[in-house]
Order: sequence, then C-alpha cells, then structure tokens
Amino acid sequence: MQITKWTHVRRHSLAMAFALLGCVSLSSFAQTLKPLDSDREPDRIEWWQVSEKLGALPKAKPGVKVGAVAKTLTNEYWRLLGDGYKKAGDKAGVTVDLQAAQSEGDQLGQLAIAENMLSKGYSVLLVSPQSDANLQPAVDAAAKAKVPVVNVNDAVIPLAEHYIGNVQRDNGVRAARWFVQNKPAGGKIAVIEGMAGVYAAVQRTEGFKATLGKESTKFKVVASVPGNWDRQLSYDTATNILQQNPDLVGFYCNNDTMALGVVEAVKAAGKLAQVTVIGTDGIGDAYKSILAGELTGTIDSFPVLTGEVALDVSLRLLAGQKVPRVVATPQALITKQNYSRYKGDEAAQRKALIEDAKSGAK
Repeated sequence: MQITKWTHVRRHSLAMAFALLGCVSLSSFAQTLKPLDSDREPDRIEWWQVSEKLGALPKAKPGVKVGAVAKTLTNEYWRLLGDGYKKAGDKAGVTVDLQAAQSEGDQLGQLAIAENMLSKGYSVLLVSPQSDANLQPAVDAAAKAKVPVVNVNDAVIPLAEHYIGNVQRDNGVRAARWFVQNKPAGGKIAVIEGMAGVYAAVQRTEGFKATLGKESTKFKVVASVPGNWDRQLSYDTATNILQQNPDLVGFYCNNDTMALGVVEAVKAAGKLAQVTVIGTDGIGDAYKSILAGELTGTIDSFPVLTGEVALDVSLRLLAGQKVPRVVATPQALITKQNYSRYKGDEAAQRKALIEDAKSGAK
C-alpha cells in the first residue's frame, strides 16, 4: 500500500488530534455535531425501519466505490461484517474494497488505510475504528473532501455524523438478565472487558454490572479486567481469577474471542459444569463451542446483517437522502436452547429479530 507524504504528516499529528478530540473539532463541518453517544442518540431509527421510513434504496450512480476499513481480519466478526458489505454491494452493483489493520492494536496502521482510501477517491467510507479517537483525523479530512463516513460498530467516533451498530449497553443487560433468570442462587461472577476506554467495552460492562445489581442481590462481581479482545490474555486472566475464586459461577466477556479463551481456562480447571461463560459477537467458533456444550451462549450482533444495513445507508447518503444519525442493528443472546430460532435461514432469522424488536425483548 502506497503511503503519501500527507499520510505521514497526519500520522505524526495523531497524538495532537487525540488531545484535541474532547474539546474542539478539526473541521468546520464537524463543529455543528454534538459528541455522539450512540446508545442514547435521539436521532435514531431501527434497522428494519430503514426501507419502511425512507423508501426503496435509490439506484447507485455508475463508478461508485465504497471503501471499508475494518479493525482487523484476524477476528471472524470483522470478516463477517465485510461479507455483509460485499453481499449488499453486489446486489446494488457497487464495488466494495475491504481493508484492515494487521491487528486490533494497530491504530496508526488503520488510520493510514483510511487516509490512503481518501487519497484515491473513494465515494464513501465505512469505518470500524480500533478506538474512539484513532480515525478522527481521517473523518475530518473526509468532511473537508465531502466524502461521507459511516462509523460501523463498535468503537464510537464522537464526531461521527452517522453510526450503524448495536445498542452496546443492551449487550450487557441481556447477559445480566440471563444470569438472574437462569442462576437464581446467585454467586460470584467475573467480567472480561474489551479494550480499556473503548465505547463498546465500557457500555457493555456498565450495562451488565448495573443490571445485575438492580435486578438481583445474590450476585457479586469479584473481578472486572480488560482482556483487550485477545484470546491468550483472556485465558491467562481467567486462570488467575479461577485460582483466586474457586467457587466462581460465571464469566461475562465483551467478545467471543476472549470468551473462547476463558472457556479453555475453565476446562483446564475442570470447572466446565460449574462455570457459565457468556460471550459476544456470534462468530462461528463460538457456535461450535455452544453446540459442543462448552460456551454457554453468545450475544450475537449479526455482523453480516449489520454490514448489509451499513452499505444500504452509505448508498442512501450518496443519493442525498437524509438518514438519522444512528441506525440501530439487532442482537440476541443465543444458547443451545434457542439456537434454531436465530440460526436457520435468512428470512426466518430476520422475522425473529423483527419480532424481538417490536416486543422489546432483551
């Protein structure tokens, strides 16, 4: 990938951009926006309401190129999100170029990819930032160039004009309610968080703890530690927690990669029958583990569907449609018991998710 001189300058200025992020925008365009709290943003619409409220997707103009910047492709979730982009892109007759940083900690590498896409004239960018701040310089540059940017899960760029993704706090709420409903005797629980300070990790963790504390007096969170989205780190962390708390009854993990590492630690400790592990994302390996009776459940955020919705929104923006700032996408806590409801054919899955949304199920 060719990196321009401009990219090098922007990379050197990244630290300054991070410092400025909380107090001032680098572009006049972004100055009109309030910092985004995607979970609570009032200008929002549900994913299934997009066509209902905005009409059919306008036909894309010839030559539209969509640039998609993922966190990394080493995590299946982001590959599945990319599959959703490409599936919707093929249907709409537009080209989607998906690129990603080498790892979930390569923030400068991810910024370079986004800036390189801007320099090559992409029509719109779909970005899933590694942190709430690392892609802000590219967002500012895109605003000046009048290139729409859509923030797609799960870190939230405070000055993003459009966000597509889950209500992150509800992820933790769903996990907590599962414990309350299925483990009425209560007990000790540990939380394996994502990367410290990232919006999704903070909201998921806070939603879990607040709901657990509000809806039951029988649980105690004995540890809440960042796993940085990493399987090995989460294995090591879970091993230590289990040694310190041999009577632990469960783990809630902010993603499935970490949850699978925790499952390995639980198995190594011989506590698979005692310790519940709930993950997040709905990746293939998580479902294999669920069906094998190891991982208890995952809060699936349906990445392929999310990618389709994001691509749809990006084309509507290019067509000049006014789209609400936030489009909320679905999630569901899936276990071996309700697997067939959500993991059948696409039409049945969408029907189930719309039923959930209309009934307010959590």
